Amino acid sequence: MPLFDHEQTRDLVGDQASADYELDLRGVTAAHARIAIERMLERRRFVEATTVVIRIDPATPTSGETLFLPVGRQLLEARRRKLVRRFAPLPEGDGGGFHVELPDNPARSGDSE
Repeated sequence: MPLFDHEQTRDLVGDQASADYELDLRGVTAAHARIAIERMLERRRFVEATTVVIRIDPATPTSGETLFLPVGRQLLEARRRKLVRRFAPLPEGDGGGFHVELPDNPARSGDSE
């Protein structure tokens, strides 16, 4: 039983269903999802600060394990390593996934001098 209804969740999390980029991991295995996120974080070194929506299959009564925990843990580890500025789950009505903010490449600030 959910603690919050759809509107209460949207009020807490905000409307984060759109971003500069989207990484669609629906229908992939946890191993493929891990690789895709690693590649996304590797590419971030070459771009300015940006936002990404990572889409995963939402949980259903019969879905079993989803990518929510493995992806969330990988993003948390990336945030600890300062590869991710912040991330939050998408509101329930937007399907499963995360809204991710990637920081600017630290080397870019030194390039302008």
